[in-house]
Order: sequence, then C-alpha cells, then structure tokens
Amino acid sequence: MRCRDDGTGRARRRGWLAAPLLLLIATAARAAPQGDGDGGYVCPPVPAALVAYRNAADTPPPPSAADLTVYHAYVQVLQANDWAYLCRYRDENRATLREPRPRVVLLGDSITENWKARDPKLFAAGIVDRGIGGQTAPQMLLRFYQDVIALRPRVVHIMAGTNDIAGNTGPTSDTQYRDAIRAMVDLSRAHSIKVILASILPARTFPQRPDVRPAARIRAWNAWLRDFARANGLVFVDYHAALTDAEGGLRPDLTSDGVHPTRAGYAPMDALFLRALAEAERR
Repeated sequence: MRCRDDGTGRARRRGWLAAPLLLLIATAARAAPQGDGDGGYVCPPVPAALVAYRNAADTPPPPSAADLTVYHAYVQVLQANDWAYLCRYRDENRATLREPRPRVVLLGDSITENWKARDPKLFAAGIVDRGIGGQTAPQMLLRFYQDVIALRPRVVHIMAGTNDIAGNTGPTSDTQYRDAIRAMVDLSRAHSIKVILASILPARTFPQRPDVRPAARIRAWNAWLRDFARANGLVFVDYHAALTDAEGGLRPDLTSDGVHPTRAGYAPMDALFLRALAEAERR
C-alpha cells in the first residue's frame, strides 16, 4: 500500500469518500481524551490495510480506493492530534529501556519502518527500528528525544528526506531540511551518540505526488549530506549509488512501487548499513 499523505488535508480536492473519514475521525475523537496515564495521546487503531502492507513479505497488492480513503483519514487524525506520531513507539520504548543499551537506533520514514518487516533477522542484537511511514525530517526531530536519546543508543542512523521532497507536511526548502538534520546531529553529539547519515533513496516520482520529479533534488540533498558528514566527522552511507538506475530512479528489480525497496532491494542496504555501523562504532 502506498501509504503517504501530503499533510495538507486535500481530501476533497482528491475526491476521497467522506463517510469513512468522518467515521474514523469521530471514533478517534472519542478516544483522544483518555491518554495513557502520562498525558500522552492514545494512537487510533492502525487500518487493517496498512498492517497488511507493513507485514507483506515483498510485493503487496495495490490498495483499493476504500483502503486509501481509510488510510488518509487515519493520517489526518494523527496529524490533528499527534503531529509527530509520538504515540507510535511509546510502549516499545518502555520495553527497550528495560533491555541492554541499544547498539543503534534507525530513525526514518517508511523505508526504515518497512526494513524490519522485510529483513527481521537484521533487527536483533541491539539494532532498533524507529521508522514511521510518511514522516518528514521536522517530525523526526520532534520525536528525536523520545525515540532516540531516551533509549541511550551508542549510534543513531538517520534517514530522512524522501517525504520532505514529496511535501508530505508542506513545502520544505533546502535550508529547512538542512536545519532539521543539523539539529538532530547536535542533539546526538550532546548525548555522546555517534551519527550515521544515510542518503535519500532514488526515486523518479512519488505515488502520492505524480507531478513531482524528485531525482535532481535527491541528488543535490545527498551531496549536501555527504559533505556535511565529511566536514563534521560523521559516517555517511550511500544507499543511493547502490540502488539507482540510469534515470535516477530506484532500480525496477529492487522495488514494487518505485519508492520502497523489496526484500531484494534491502539486501545491498544491509551490507552497507552493517559496514557503516562498524565504522561508527570504531570512531
């Protein structure tokens, strides 16, 4: 399922059905005041179609119009009540705090979130996934303390930018993106957490924004990430070079939708990630 939202609430313009959206909003509104005992927002139930997509081994079926309607209603509820989706990992973070200190936390969007489902064996021995589908760098920054610093990892792997370029939470300038990355790096260093900056994966277009041609901007942002990492003694891992085709897109044999890697796409990423992690741990 191509689970993305542009964050602008344009449901009427896109012609989505209103009834499922209103039903989900009403259900969430009744649940929202309850909290979890510490003032936190209670996440609404994840739509079944999204659960199926996350758990699909490789090539999930395309979503139906009804699936998309319910999904985007779900995103609207979250953005209205918990913009950074702080509720997503609250319980898992509590469990992680009872375990040995993580080697690394992977912070990112759906490419990071789906990684665990496609390759669960990688996420063992202190490797923690904190990806959330559809997120932009400012959303990751807002949850950085809760989902990274509080867990006390030795290393953080930051992959952000795909949804910023897609405009999921509105237009993002180069400066705004860079400032969010700088802020996460500054927070990491203040807490003695080593940083791996990951390249943005290649894409020719986005399912939710077919009008956007992101390849050139992705290359430019990746060049900045590489230079910033080099200038600041950080590890940079270049997934883009390993996965791109001649047109700047994700190789068709490594993706089912042009944006998200399949299991075959994650295989070269695994090797690059483990190499980058070893380098970060040596520093």
